Amino acid sequence: MYRSRPVGNLDSDALSFLSSMDDDVDLFFYDILGSQAHVIMLFESHILTQKEVVDILIGLNQLVSNPEQLNRPGINSSEDIHEMIESAIIRITGIDSGGKMHTARSRNDQVVLDIRMKLRDDVNSICTEILRLARSLVRVAEENVDTIMPMYTHLQQAQLGVLSQYMLSYCYSLIRNFERYYDAFTRINASPLGACAIGGSSMDIDREKVATMLGFSGIVYNSVDATSSRDFLIEFVSICLNTMLDLCRMSEDFILWSTSEFGFIVLDDKYSSSSSAMPQKKNPDPLELIRGKTATIQGDFVSISSIMKGLPSGYSRDLQELKPLLWKTSSTLRDSIKIMERIVSTLYVDKKAAYNSSSKSYAIALDIAEQLIRDGDISFRVAHKVIGALVESASTRGNIPMNALSVDDIAIVLKNIDFSHPILTSEKIYKTIQSITPETSIKLRRTKGSPNKNEQAFMISYLKSVLDKYESELEHRIQDLTKMQNNLVNRIKRIIDQGSP
Repeated sequence: MYRSRPVGNLDSDALSFLSSMDDDVDLFFYDILGSQAHVIMLFESHILTQKEVVDILIGLNQLVSNPEQLNRPGINSSEDIHEMIESAIIRITGIDSGGKMHTARSRNDQVVLDIRMKLRDDVNSICTEILRLARSLVRVAEENVDTIMPMYTHLQQAQLGVLSQYMLSYCYSLIRNFERYYDAFTRINASPLGACAIGGSSMDIDREKVATMLGFSGIVYNSVDATSSRDFLIEFVSICLNTMLDLCRMSEDFILWSTSEFGFIVLDDKYSSSSSAMPQKKNPDPLELIRGKTATIQGDFVSISSIMKGLPSGYSRDLQELKPLLWKTSSTLRDSIKIMERIVSTLYVDKKAAYNSSSKSYAIALDIAEQLIRDGDISFRVAHKVIGALVESASTRGNIPMNALSVDDIAIVLKNIDFSHPILTSEKIYKTIQSITPETSIKLRRTKGSPNKNEQAFMISYLKSVLDKYESELEHRIQDLTKMQNNLVNRIKRIIDQGSP
């Protein structure tokens, strides 16, 4: 096939080097769909006769039912899935009918059509998994609005918070990624078919009709843009990388919190591994692999953008190398989200361990400083200096909690930093420190989005409503594509029935 000017067959090693068959398996279904819609359009544009379109459609149905026909002798020397399918159709129908299937199209617009159709299904699948994970995070958040734990910056205890605050933060990140995918879908969902090799066709075809049959919202209008551009693909992989980076951050948090030193959570045994030598070990291997796979997706993104760098307008064979990277990125991300959802939905939270760590923490320091500002009308920097000196005193006494400092201890610190105040005496500061418990620390937070219980309730309610909305919209989008496929199947059946003797 496709050897009109070159004489003879390709060298076997050259064919193996050129072939993308191993990477085209995922495109088989989409290439059939695109071919079905294309030949129906050719028939309705009076380019194919009824017999020709019926012969081709029956042949395509046979390939769907019996794809092993593709591997018969004489067909397995194809460079790609597009050539293999056309060769099979010509063998089934004869060249006079099957040889017309490729009229007014090229592999250049055909391959990008297939990629766009697969990619929009991948987007919907990934979006489904994202919403499922977000639901699990919200459920864990609801169960842990009172689970007080340290919050960290620079991996140092910073302020006290609640576990639900972390879970909801992941949920917000995931929803932003969902919105990116959902928006990118509109740019993916445009048909390039009919742009042909690069400059369109002189045949009187109807590009919009094919687009409608395949469930696209419209066409990529400019023929050069339709066959050359892969920005939609780079955008997709970029969002995948962003999503994996969020999963990576979650993984690192969970890995730390599950260590003996932290002990805030326990991973379910189904999502932990053992050591071959150390019987006490329970390793968070799935989480570690998510971290590692984030790097592979980052590498895929760099590879894809590097392949695109410097290419001229129009199809170049370099673009073939995008497909394996794209499929790997999509499947790796989808698998990572699934595993993360199962880890989240089965993890055990040790509320007592989290609270014990909070009760010994200096993470209440900012809360105490802000109380001194209110009580004594002093500047933040003065309060910062006073509390910093008190923390230093406590830490040098064996890291005792701040509430273990006596009035005399506080008086010595105030004298050393030359601090005196008519209201903020050592006795007053002592009482303030004693009044700030982990529970009080959380309750005192007033800003929107803080760990305060009322704010947690608001965020949970808001996120639930957002998830309800997005789940409904996504379901409608998926149903539209399913309806498209059903309509195409019915349309094919009618054409075949009408053309049967």
